[in-house]
Amino acid sequence: MGELRTLYPEISENFSKMLKVDDVHTIYYEESGNPNGIPVVFLHGGPGGGTTPTGRRFFDPEAYRIILLDQRGSGQSTPRACLKDNDTWHIIEDMEKIREELNIDKWLVFGGSWGTTLSLCYAIKHPERVLGLVLRGIFLGRREDIEWLYEKGGVSEFFPEAFARYTSIIPKEEQDDIIGAYYKRLTSENKEVREEAAREWSIWEGSVMTLYPNPNVEESAGEINFAISVATIECHFWMNEMFWGGEDNWLLEHVDEIKDIPTYIVHGRYDVDCRPIGAYELSKKLKNCELDFVVSGHSSAEPAIVDALVRATDRFKEKLKSGLELMTS
Repeated sequence: MGELRTLYPEISENFSKMLKVDDVHTIYYEESGNPNGIPVVFLHGGPGGGTTPTGRRFFDPEAYRIILLDQRGSGQSTPRACLKDNDTWHIIEDMEKIREELNIDKWLVFGGSWGTTLSLCYAIKHPERVLGLVLRGIFLGRREDIEWLYEKGGVSEFFPEAFARYTSIIPKEEQDDIIGAYYKRLTSENKEVREEAAREWSIWEGSVMTLYPNPNVEESAGEINFAISVATIECHFWMNEMFWGGEDNWLLEHVDEIKDIPTYIVHGRYDVDCRPIGAYELSKKLKNCELDFVVSGHSSAEPAIVDALVRATDRFKEKLKSGLELMTS
């Protein structure tokens, strides 16, 4: 194997905007890279995780028109951690409003973790708007996928000491439903209760993300603004079963509608956050899909994941560039 690819150099945004999408929510989005390049939209994880400038660096800035957005209640979007009308389908409507405002006909959709869930939902709802999919760390959003991470008997058996800390704020009599117990605290009227729950939920997640331990997990995952958004919104989505109307396996049951869309999946072989079986099951239902298992955990910052994603966007660049030239000539 050759030398691992790394991220493209840091760049600044061309512009950013706060787009008011309804009476409650205002969405932050930005453009960077080539204004006349191949449009790509970056969908962050969580839900509730928000974007950072690093998200721009998975793409060749000379070839791509790079769109980052903070989903409802996340990052720079306001109000922070707001749960009103915060669901899968409203986020997809926000994406469409941004696409239309930018006068983009079709775009490449790039998502990680929950961002893969959202990418697939978007593609199923709007296949005519998708040039291709680049997906990292597949999360199918089924009850089994959620309970694997947040309840006893899954990741808890790989990280028992971190799980003990995560459950330490929940009384024994409530530990048969840890997610529900956390939701009660994350939506409490008591600020101290909310913040403690958010921090412990987020640190638990951060503790299991990487193949090698992250020595800075307390500072990064425990930063209170990030923790409040990601913990509150994630728990809200898990409690409401992804807003799929009770269809637990919604993605795999509807993915036939996008089976011909060019799709590249990279998944960490040792990802305990989102199990590799989900990526495998999804790939088997897609006809135009490449699945790449790499020696990594879940995090998009891990070297093997970065390498695979940058190579993927470069390959899409070559495939899509000629088509874009035809459209603009």
